[in-house]
Amino acid sequence: MVSRIPCRRTLALWLALASPPVALADDFYVSISRGKGKDATKEKPAKDLGNIVSKLKAGDTVHIAEGAYVGRDESGSDSIPVAVKILGGYADDFSKRDPWGAHRTILSGTPAISGSTQYRLIIDAGACPSDVVVDGIIFDNGPRNHYKDEKNLLILRKADAQKGLNATPESGAIKMDLGAGCVGLVQNNVVLNTAPTGGAIQVKGGQDARATVRNNLVVNNTGEGIFVQSSWKPRDGKGLPQFTVAHNTVLFAWKHDPIATYGGNGLKMDQEVQLTASNNVFAFGDYGGVDNIKKAKGITLKDNLFVGHKLYDYREFNTSVKVSELEDEADELKDSTGNVSKLVKFPVGERFAQLYAARKEVSRAEVDAKAKVSNSGANAIRSLLGLPLQAGGVALDADTFLPRIDVDEALPAGASAYDGSFGCTKP
Repeated sequence: MVSRIPCRRTLALWLALASPPVALADDFYVSISRGKGKDATKEKPAKDLGNIVSKLKAGDTVHIAEGAYVGRDESGSDSIPVAVKILGGYADDFSKRDPWGAHRTILSGTPAISGSTQYRLIIDAGACPSDVVVDGIIFDNGPRNHYKDEKNLLILRKADAQKGLNATPESGAIKMDLGAGCVGLVQNNVVLNTAPTGGAIQVKGGQDARATVRNNLVVNNTGEGIFVQSSWKPRDGKGLPQFTVAHNTVLFAWKHDPIATYGGNGLKMDQEVQLTASNNVFAFGDYGGVDNIKKAKGITLKDNLFVGHKLYDYREFNTSVKVSELEDEADELKDSTGNVSKLVKFPVGERFAQLYAARKEVSRAEVDAKAKVSNSGANAIRSLLGLPLQAGGVALDADTFLPRIDVDEALPAGASAYDGSFGCTKP
């Protein structure tokens, strides 16, 4: 007896009928100025991203118009459990985009004790049938932070129940968790005034995940400016998540608190990652530029600009290295060519520059004694910020720590690349 084999056309039909239907991706629209309800269409947008999270499915895209958003019920945090694209910087009619200029989409919050202290935007993608994207958003935690007084010069990490004020959130702006095989993109964003223990931008990848962090301006945050992590820890070293960190400008990375021994780096990485970091600016880290304390192997660190760090330009476990020593002393760098340290001016607002340059550090003498960087010290920093040189002192208590920087003070530092090739540019 001859068995019958179905023709290809019939077999394809059987497979199609047996497979679950794939939901088509949708576009949703959000506008703080004219949003109402949950239709989230271009003609009838929703009022806040948080109001439509329950409607989102993998593959959807959310377009957010200009304005300041504080989250659903003023929570100050949005958590999305599927792979989506979040795009900001639109005019209110969604006809054009200018995310760092005329049409700024700002995700922020309030310091109310009823609010969240989680990351401002969390995307936990899990398995990804589509890419995950965050593009063109300004994240400003200044309005969420708890400051000592109305001068906004010193953050407090304890809540004040009597005043109804939350603790300054120990979290950053973007937390993206990519499952196995996922592809993520974080680009054209501005992050300022966040006070995390971890990363202001924090991306974690699973097996064979790929993520790109590109053309972001990260200014005035504690912890790590950019932190790339792995949720896949293979014994054979295969399938490591791959990260590309390129053309970002990371300035003023503060340690966790005035006497902390952690944080204060432009870029940090887990051990189980593959990383290429190129054409970035890492400047004014309380500890360093790039921290490879866990000794991730085969890293490419090339064509980056390092300026004004306190202890090291690059750290590998407990070995502090300055830029000129990278090719000689770094063991885990596959390519370390083209990195430089030079004096360039950073056009942040003069008010903030004065505050930063004049801050009094608890352990300044100890920090200076341990420093192994190409350019540092109080007067070097003043010069890089375009301020006159002067004598300085050391205080026992910090009266300025993570002072609030305004968006308009920060944006000029990311408007164009330094020396034509280092850092971000206005999208």
